[in-house]
Amino acid sequence: MSSPDADPAVSHFRHTSVLREGAVEALVHTAEGIYLDGTFGRGGHSRLILERLDASGRLLAMDRDPQAIEAAAAIDDSRFTITRRDFARLGEFAREQGVHGKLAGILLDIGVSSPQLDDAERGFSFMRNGPLDMRMDPTQGESAADFLAHASESDIAQVFKTYGEERYAKRLARAVVTRRIEKPFTHTVDLAEVLKAAHPAWEKGRHPATKAFQGLRIYLNGELDQLDAALDAALEALAPGGHLVVISFHSLEDRRVKRFIRHHVRGDTHLPKGVPIRDDQLNRRLEALGKGMRPDDAEVDANPRARSAVMRAARKRG
Repeated sequence: MSSPDADPAVSHFRHTSVLREGAVEALVHTAEGIYLDGTFGRGGHSRLILERLDASGRLLAMDRDPQAIEAAAAIDDSRFTITRRDFARLGEFAREQGVHGKLAGILLDIGVSSPQLDDAERGFSFMRNGPLDMRMDPTQGESAADFLAHASESDIAQVFKTYGEERYAKRLARAVVTRRIEKPFTHTVDLAEVLKAAHPAWEKGRHPATKAFQGLRIYLNGELDQLDAALDAALEALAPGGHLVVISFHSLEDRRVKRFIRHHVRGDTHLPKGVPIRDDQLNRRLEALGKGMRPDDAEVDANPRARSAVMRAARKRG
């Protein structure tokens, strides 16, 4: 998840938005509409959305990271409202605001933000030594250190393989369990070094702990389940004609988004053969707005973390 450079008064960590112009262009189709930024981050997309709205437009925003909520205090705009909660609960927020089924657009920018990666204290990065945490909301759930202290070798391997797509998951899990007997893992670089030493096939240009760290982060934060719930909630919260825009950063997320849009574009395809049915009875609820968009070379050069980003957009039929 990415946003523009953070306000220096809010954070000293630089935060560059990914597909910022393209995402907001696909999202905002009426200046007087009510929009929801389900992943505020440091406000990059939100600020640009507000620039595109007229005086009657509104923007709701959400984030479960308390630091994101602090950053939102820098936006002094009566059209803007933010709440601290995860985006899977966007339907709940829309109902509280009296706009459920009335939203002109919903933006979801999935994954970890640059400030979260760059802040060693958050424990997301294997490049900066800090407490082994990895929680988007540090007040909820268990940390990576807690999980690795008690999880079985098979459970750790499953997390590495399922959520990190790590080919050598079993081997890395064995190394973790063997090392924790003599000393528990408490810091990021310590874990990264053990994974690095155990990994038999390093990929050029990629740290050997990358996929395992990704797997831990996605599992601990329930990111894929959250995404599935958010997509379902977004479809119901949108007004007819409303736009859904989703930016994802790895294949596990993008496959889910692509599958969700395709399913609702095609409608009910499980009807018995030969049953006569009109096109409007197929319950086609979405219309795809083009194909997946990726950052151009200039954006990737300016922000290498944008390399894997994919944006998909759809319009709710009405």
